[in-house]
This record gives sequence, structure tokens and C-alpha cells, in this order.
Amino acid sequence: MDLSYNILIVDDVSDNIKVAMNILKENNYNFSFAMDGKQALEIVKTKEFDLILLDIMMPELNGFDVIKILKKDTKTKDIPVIFLTAKADIDSMSKGFELGGVDYITKPFHPSELISRVVTHLELYRSKKILKHNNLDLNVKIKQNEQRYLTELETSQIELIHTLTELMESTSDETGKHIKRVAQISKLLASLHKSVSDDEAIEIYNASPMHDIGKITIDKEILEKPSRLSEEEFVAMKKHTTNAHHFLKRSKRKLIKAADIIAYQHHEKWNGSGYPQGLKGEEIHIYGRIVALADVLDALTHKRIYKDSWSFEEARKYIVTHKGTQFDPYLIEIFEENIESFRKIIES
Repeated sequence: MDLSYNILIVDDVSDNIKVAMNILKENNYNFSFAMDGKQALEIVKTKEFDLILLDIMMPELNGFDVIKILKKDTKTKDIPVIFLTAKADIDSMSKGFELGGVDYITKPFHPSELISRVVTHLELYRSKKILKHNNLDLNVKIKQNEQRYLTELETSQIELIHTLTELMESTSDETGKHIKRVAQISKLLASLHKSVSDDEAIEIYNASPMHDIGKITIDKEILEKPSRLSEEEFVAMKKHTTNAHHFLKRSKRKLIKAADIIAYQHHEKWNGSGYPQGLKGEEIHIYGRIVALADVLDALTHKRIYKDSWSFEEARKYIVTHKGTQFDPYLIEIFEENIESFRKIIES
């Protein structure tokens, strides 16, 4: 940081300016001067100052008028102003301090007093600037550290999700591939949705693999039953949504919270006939609505232990037929308008 100081001296008597400059010249300050308030205000527009010595009694604009204008400008409001006056009456001093002056010096000048007060306020002002600069640097570092921490935290959450989904994949290769395709379909739906941001689309992609994580709590005999589930078995199967919510709801982390929403709501239906809460329409979170469609599309088009695979065209007809009943109508519009992109994911 530059250690030189720029001082502006404002006085309508040129001899006063000369005296002040002669007293202060041994400190090698950079001086500028003005003979009236209007000229002073023009000068401060062209140069940065560390201190202004300002006479009070001047024609047209007096010192009080000048400091009022200086304090209204963000570029000059912090420059310390020392008033110069031939009489140090209490009323004038009080008014000067109220307007933002930092000190008073009476004329004629006493060299030691002038030097001492100028040095004091220059050092104070420079110290404030250094402190402000350091605080800005510190704030930048804090923000950088926060961003790095959040990035590392998000990476850890993604790794946790991958670990849990790999646990699911270990029980069924079919389930593992299903998880990956649902994530891709969900991301495509989200990226084409006019109300979903790019960040949210990525969040859905990273969290959607957890949509069936609750199935690790379901009896394997039910999961692998090759025939239709009994009513009692279906009630038990439906608990995979609430079981997942029971564990995931405790987290305050962004991705885990997203995974909680998806795992809890991806079997809800637009008309309110879904489970576990019977939510209807936009009561269902957009994350849940998106993954619900992705999940069904992939499940229909791939063989399961209890069913044969459908053709893409058969699945398409089923999904479109259930527009506004099982699925969000706007999501079906996105699906129909971009059908080949979805077909590509399913057939990859």
C-alpha cells in the first residue's frame, strides 16, 4: 500500500494556505489547495485525499456547506476533515463535529499543534483503510473456505449415496441398472422443466438413486416374489417409502434432504390415489413427481422377476394415458415433446 499522504487545504486567504504548507512540508506530504468551497469540491472529484484542512468562514460555500456535500458522496464521506477557524466558539465546534468533522485547529497556527493533529488523523485514517482492506480480504477467504467446505460436503454426500446404491445393486444387477437409468431420465425431465434450475436438475440426478433405498428394510422374500403380492405383502412393500423417510429426514444436508423427498414421495399420484400420504397435484414435490415418472417408465420397459418387459411404445401409451391421473400433466407434455431422447436412455 502507498505510504504517501495527499492533503487538501481549503482557505480563502492564500497566506493561511502557505503557512500551513510551510509547517507541514518537512513530512513530504502531497499538497493540493483551493481558495473556496466550490473549487475544493471540484478538486476532490479528480484526486483521492487522506485529509482535508477546511476553513469555516468562506464566501458562497462555507466549510459547513462543503462538509455536508462531502458526506453525501460515497467516494468522499470517509475522508477526515479538520476545521480551520479563527475562533473556537462552542457552538461552531459542536456543529462541526455533528456534521462529521474530526478535529478543530485555530488560526493563527501553532506549528507543533498543527503537525501533531495532522499526523494523528492521517495515521488513524490510514489504519482504518488497512483494517477495511484486511477485513475484505478476510471475508473473501472466509467465503472461499465456505465454498470449499460446501463442495467437499456435497461430494461426501454424493459418495454416501453411491455407497448406499451400490449396496442395493449388490442384491440385484437389474436393480442397479434401473437406478442409473432412473437418474438419467430424471435429469432429462428436470433439465427440460421450465421451473427447475440447472442446480436443481443436478441435485435430482444425484439424489434420485436413493428413491428405493427403503427396500433394504423389506423382507427379501417379498422383494423377490415372482408372482403378484398379497394384500398383506403389498402393505409391507409400501413401507419402503416411510422407512426411508424415517432415516433420511434426520439429515439437514441438501442432497440427503432431496433424497428424502424423492424416497418418500415417488409413489404419490397426481390424483391423490398414491401412497404413503395420498398427496395430490402440486402437493407432491416436483422432485417426487419427476422421479415417479422416471421410475415407472424404466420399470415398465425392463424385465422384472414378476413381469416381462414392455416395449417402449407400450410404456409410452400407458404413461400418456395416465396424464393428469397418475402423472403431472406438464411432465407428460415434456415427455411427449422429447420422446426420442427418453427412448435413447431406455434402449441404451
